[in-house]
Amino acid sequence: MSLRETEDQYLLQTYVKKPITIVRGEGVHVFDDKGQRYLDLYAGHAVCGVGHCHPRLVKAISEQAGKLLFFSNSVYNDIRALAAQMVCQSAYPHSSGVFFCNSGTEANEAAVKIARRATGRPRVIAMETGFHGRTMGALSVTGNPKLRGDFPQNLDAFTDFVPFGDFDAIEATLSPDHAAIILEPVTSVGGVKVASRKYYESLRELCTGNGTALIFDEVQTGFGRTGRMFAGLHWDVEPDLCTSAKAAAGGVPLGMVILSEAIRSAPAPGEHGCTFGGGMLAMAALKANLEILRDEKLPEHAAEMELVVRDELGAVPEVLYISGKGLLLGIELECPAKPVIEELFHRRILVGGCDRPNQIRLLSPLTVQPEHIREFAAALSESLAAVKQPA
Repeated sequence: MSLRETEDQYLLQTYVKKPITIVRGEGVHVFDDKGQRYLDLYAGHAVCGVGHCHPRLVKAISEQAGKLLFFSNSVYNDIRALAAQMVCQSAYPHSSGVFFCNSGTEANEAAVKIARRATGRPRVIAMETGFHGRTMGALSVTGNPKLRGDFPQNLDAFTDFVPFGDFDAIEATLSPDHAAIILEPVTSVGGVKVASRKYYESLRELCTGNGTALIFDEVQTGFGRTGRMFAGLHWDVEPDLCTSAKAAAGGVPLGMVILSEAIRSAPAPGEHGCTFGGGMLAMAALKANLEILRDEKLPEHAAEMELVVRDELGAVPEVLYISGKGLLLGIELECPAKPVIEELFHRRILVGGCDRPNQIRLLSPLTVQPEHIREFAAALSESLAAVKQPA
């Protein structure tokens, strides 16, 4: 059997896959089993923020693997202590503690659980276009009704959904029964969108006044992607709980909840845990990742590359507008995006789609350079022309 046939036979078919077998990565490129190179502007679902196989990241993981692969949270550990300190010092001004797990959906479930424990309240407000994961708890606050409808046993009876960016709707919905408001500060899977500064400021003020926890799901926006280390820093708005994952450890599975001083004592010992959370390999990768982001000024570079994307793609007539921040960008086309994404793939450029049918999602490594963006812009123009051609 071929590698693809072997994977199809033995792996559950939870994803519709591109007809490509990726075996190696370097910087902003990946290579298939035939040696063909692809420009990766999707970073494996926004995971490889510092690029594929960054030498410093590889070195840190290799060295840690030779010292200690794993021991549980029942003991203290040097690399975990240092990584936790770096996370809190790199996040929001009042970040006081962190809980480590393995993924974004785990982090979001933990954050909602902590908010309910801290407030003693049952309900949550979430966004109609929000995406927070596919496990039952995270699914309960995910906006897409089809995803929830496929598994009606979820807990969405305790969730009130409102349009993203509509503060009046939140204010009208909020009650003394609401433990939390959860949102992605920049939406992604549901379509890339950013609200106004006043919206985020008003949310913070409303939550404080009502004793409701504000949760920022920064699974995708965290670790420099939007041009700041975490997205709320763009508006000087600090959540009570910030979840993150994806690019946190550069490709090693890692999720986390970062807690403010006001809420960090809510979960008592034994109320929540994660066997592999804070494992040594993930902690070594996290620490190295944070050092790379800092030393190479990659969040600042992401902000600069956003301007290049807007400039280069602004010259493409079929691009209606570009939404988002940093290198989490939605390219809104005048035509359906899916055939254009397929044409780009044939030109060996990897990008993503989303729930908006005409939108391409860019989630490139933060190490992308202007020449890569120009390459993408030229290929996008060619792909749009190819799609327009009569069959």
